[in-house]
Amino acid sequence: MSDSTSANNPPLDPKQPNPPPRGTGPGRIIRFVVGTIVFGVVLFVGLDYLAANWAREATDDAFIEGHIASIASKVAGQVLATHVIENQHVKAGDLLVEIDPRDYQVRLSQKEAGLHSAHANRHAYEAGFELMRTRVKTTDSTRKQSEAEAEAARSKFENAEAYWNRASNLWSSAGTKAISDQEYDSAKSTMESAKASWQAALQKVASDASKVTEAQSQLTTAEKLYEQAGAQVDQADADVKAAELALSYTKITAPVEGQITRKMVEQGSYVQVGQSLLAIVRPKVWVIANFKETQTARIRPGQPAEIEIDGSTNRTVRGHVESLQSGAGARFSLLPPENAVGNFVKVVQRVPVKIAFDDPIESGPGLGPGMSVVPTVQVGVRPVSRTVVALAAAAIALIAGSLFWWLRYGRAKESS
Repeated sequence: MSDSTSANNPPLDPKQPNPPPRGTGPGRIIRFVVGTIVFGVVLFVGLDYLAANWAREATDDAFIEGHIASIASKVAGQVLATHVIENQHVKAGDLLVEIDPRDYQVRLSQKEAGLHSAHANRHAYEAGFELMRTRVKTTDSTRKQSEAEAEAARSKFENAEAYWNRASNLWSSAGTKAISDQEYDSAKSTMESAKASWQAALQKVASDASKVTEAQSQLTTAEKLYEQAGAQVDQADADVKAAELALSYTKITAPVEGQITRKMVEQGSYVQVGQSLLAIVRPKVWVIANFKETQTARIRPGQPAEIEIDGSTNRTVRGHVESLQSGAGARFSLLPPENAVGNFVKVVQRVPVKIAFDDPIESGPGLGPGMSVVPTVQVGVRPVSRTVVALAAAAIALIAGSLFWWLRYGRAKESS
């Protein structure tokens, strides 16, 4: 077998030149150069990514948020008609739903009739009040006239009394009668008559004064009744306005502009007071990003952000940090954690951060409340520029390629 081997592999001629060492062919050199370049590019991309994200904070726990107006019925009744469909765009004031208004029209007619009756009662009490006020004036005038008559009667009585005193003195002086008995009796009779007239006048004054007091009391009562009638008018007017308001509630209009969602009412349905019928998503939206509490150390309002929107839009838009919530989101949940009870396990909390879009973006297909986004906030300055990263990547790639070349081919050449 050794002979056959020697025959197949004749010994080398010592005069022939040695073959070139492995790895020095042009093909291997090209592969080495290409591999070094590819490694340098991959290294540049990796280093650039690390440098770029050194001053960035990102999270995928973020979603679109917006104002959602829930529309509910303020009155009970059967739905007469619906004027919108799901996902329809509406403007403020557009008619959405109509409820059968007949019951509320009848109620309004009843309240209006009550208002007319209250007005009639007030007019009647007003007439009675004016009548009593006139009566008070009349009785007061009568009282004043009676007082004047009583004053005249008193003066007449005083004169008659003075005349009777003189007559009495003349009639009984010095045992002789200067005047006749007839004159004395006449003076006495005149005095007594004047006194009786004066007393009658005083009684009439008292009677007229009591009539004035009675008339004033009746005037006060009439005034109270008039005021009560006025209050009844106000009450009836308020009832009419309430009935008109309830009738207006049978036509439900859009309070804001937006898109119809969650429509849960159809023609013929019976709705109750406060029953939710549909919702309107307003156009303006923003982002709520739940960053870890360790990430919020460098996040401040006003910092720029890039927002990658998932869904059908599949685009990236610019925004800025508007505010940070004062507290972790778990603290405001329905059942906040109670760390003072049981075993404690520390969990990194998340803090909601509101990010507003730089350019106004309206909600629509592929962009609405609850949809996922990935925001990235620029929290600082990039530590190194891309030029430095490129030079560093090129140097590292060149050094690594040279080392690989020497380990792979240089040592083999030395051993040969």
